Amino acid sequence: MTKQQHQASRGRHTRGSIYLGVAGGFLLAAAGFAAGHFVLGERGAQASSGKAGSAEVAKGSAAPVADAGAQAVTRAIDGLLDHDVAVMINGQPHPMRWRELGAVIDTDDVPFAAARVAEAGASADALAILVKAGAVPVRIDRDLATKALAELKGKVDRAAVDARMDLEARTIREEEPGAGLDLYGGIAALEAAARTGAAEVALPVVPLPARVSRSSLGIEDISQVLGTFTTRFSVSDKDRNFNLKLAASKLNGHVIPAHGAFSFNDVVGDRTEKEGYKIAHVIQAGEMVDGLAGGTCQISTTLFGASFFAGLTVDHVSNHSRPSAYVPIGFDATVVYPNTDLKLTNPYEFPIVIHYRVASGEAKVEILGQKRPYDQVAFERTILEETPFETEERLDDTLLEGTQSTDQAGFDGYKIMRYRKFYKDGQVVKTDRWQVEYKPVTEYIRKGTNPDPATKPAVEHELHGPRTPDDGSGRIVQ
Repeated sequence: MTKQQHQASRGRHTRGSIYLGVAGGFLLAAAGFAAGHFVLGERGAQASSGKAGSAEVAKGSAAPVADAGAQAVTRAIDGLLDHDVAVMINGQPHPMRWRELGAVIDTDDVPFAAARVAEAGASADALAILVKAGAVPVRIDRDLATKALAELKGKVDRAAVDARMDLEARTIREEEPGAGLDLYGGIAALEAAARTGAAEVALPVVPLPARVSRSSLGIEDISQVLGTFTTRFSVSDKDRNFNLKLAASKLNGHVIPAHGAFSFNDVVGDRTEKEGYKIAHVIQAGEMVDGLAGGTCQISTTLFGASFFAGLTVDHVSNHSRPSAYVPIGFDATVVYPNTDLKLTNPYEFPIVIHYRVASGEAKVEILGQKRPYDQVAFERTILEETPFETEERLDDTLLEGTQSTDQAGFDGYKIMRYRKFYKDGQVVKTDRWQVEYKPVTEYIRKGTNPDPATKPAVEHELHGPRTPDDGSGRIVQ
């Protein structure tokens, strides 16, 4: 071997030794890190002497100690979940268990809790330490908690009560806010309380405002009756009675603001079968016939009477073609949707409300609000002209000859002056006038023309017609 070959071989050997030395150093370092890991994992152990045997001892004893601590913490928390907790809602306790509220052990947090307990020493009360630190390893299962809180919510929620006018008592009932359990806020409150093992947790309650407040009613005072009027009807006519109640229900509780206008047709609306109205008696072309929504005019007439005595401004009113049986002559108000209307205006500086009641054969209206500025309001009439009625015969061969019945009673026609007089301190301070005219009502007599003795005879039946006015003024005062 030449000198150059010997030097090259020596260099390769040297470099190999260096590489092995470095690799050996890495292995020693790795062993040192591993030994340090196991030593640090053993609580209370002293610094290792560096020997492999000491590292092996640490590695074998760390896991059993940690498992024992975690198991002790788990047992303590599992017992806590069965403790009673006072769930406070609106100041009222609702006893439950934490487990019923969805509290479960947080297994990811147990090792940290066990370490905290171990630091306090072997004789420490694990649960007391965790409670004091607010570090109880529990969490709230949202599905379970939501179910539990929903059951509580059904028991404790209180619906809001709207403000309303008690028309019978003539007073206004204030609104009352409700209250509802806040589910999502409740879950957050449970989570915070559970971490401290609290014996009591207050759940948040949110207010539920009423939909209708007193201010939104549009009226502050309904204690006074400005005017009232009552008409009567037969309770045997079921369909007509139904119409009366249906139309009146549209008016009951309607507020007319100060100086506000009122339209019967606008408030009550169209009287159709779709709205529920039925076929009943109506006056048409001077005759009493069956028609849709029969009876509605009694509702408008009764309202007119109450409005008359309440002192409301009468912007438009139409009388029937013939007087009505349920009201004094000269005091009726017919309506036909959409053209024939009863229109009024509230002349006062305060709002008023219509109180309508239909029951037991009576239709009664009250106009409620503040005290009216007049001592008395009077209705009077004067008959200006009277026209006798005519009689018309109708022959009927289905009835026995020589017998007859009255289909419609006749009634004289009248031209009347209607007055409304306002009194203050015994003196008339204002007078309203209307001229009212009724055409004569033709009397219809049905006569039988069939000579066959077997034919049924005509039978008179009871007729209900308007009352003939007396010679007086028909005065009514309120």
